[in-house]
Amino acid sequence: MGAVLAVALAAAGCSSTGGKRAEERAAAAAEGRAAVNTPRWTFAMVTHSGDGDTFWDIVQKGAEQAAVKDNINFLYSHNDEGNQQAQLVQTAIDKKVDGLIVSLAKPDAMKAVVAKAVKAGIPVVTVNSGSAESKEFGALTHIGQDETIAGEAVGDELNERGRKKALCVLHEQGNVGHEQRCAGAKKTFDGTMQNLYVDGTNMPDVTASIEAKLQSDKSIDAVVTLGAPFADAAVQAKQTAGSKAEINTFDLNAKVATGLQTEKLGFAVDQQPYLQGYQAVDLLWLYRYNRNVLGGGQPVLTGPQIITADDADALADYTKRGTR
Repeated sequence: MGAVLAVALAAAGCSSTGGKRAEERAAAAAEGRAAVNTPRWTFAMVTHSGDGDTFWDIVQKGAEQAAVKDNINFLYSHNDEGNQQAQLVQTAIDKKVDGLIVSLAKPDAMKAVVAKAVKAGIPVVTVNSGSAESKEFGALTHIGQDETIAGEAVGDELNERGRKKALCVLHEQGNVGHEQRCAGAKKTFDGTMQNLYVDGTNMPDVTASIEAKLQSDKSIDAVVTLGAPFADAAVQAKQTAGSKAEINTFDLNAKVATGLQTEKLGFAVDQQPYLQGYQAVDLLWLYRYNRNVLGGGQPVLTGPQIITADDADALADYTKRGTR
């Protein structure tokens, strides 16, 4: 919040009245009070997160902090099964929420219920997954990274590191974003890449599956996991298998930052989940208050950013407080 306060103070030099108001808003937000006097609207966020997923904890934290600032009553629910997620969206519609934030990892299951929300006059913002479907489904905008572009960035980075044979570990069946990541990496990677499907709800199974693959194929020199919690499982599998493969991952958290610092991990792909949650709430507030829309019909990109050991020190403190 220090940066927000600094901006407010700088603005005071240009306009004493406007600057004072900006300073008051920044101070209110820093103290956990609403920084605006707009009505207390209710926004619901419904994601495809499974239990205990640190990535979505960070998304939720960003959304909650924006909700405090914007005087929003924020509701969060999640389910990694597409039909169950759709039912949670229907529950939000039945509550007549003032805004809706959804992820579209399984767009076929979500299409009809998102259409219901739009028909009911509820503004919708999509986050994280479903950039290709967001506009078609009637959402105002999509906030996240383009998963194909992110995958291509991984392929390029593997080339830079001289890798020849990689394993892409998919931990959630039916997640279109995960398929796009691995396909994008395979497209730009000069070596060969294989997909490995694992049960992401069973971490011992994830570890065992990666270990078995590394033991059976010693030529694999890179592993790419698609979520921060699975990077640690891959590190354990590598050690047990006696493999020399470099472990890399999508997403960032405190463990991944430490892994980068200690060089147990090669690189991570950060899509800034805190920003996804924060911006989604903020954009819905701006739409309700001022009919503002960002993106011009295109997704608002929060990534990808390749994070290496050189970057980890600067981000470590933010990962420990759960905002990166």
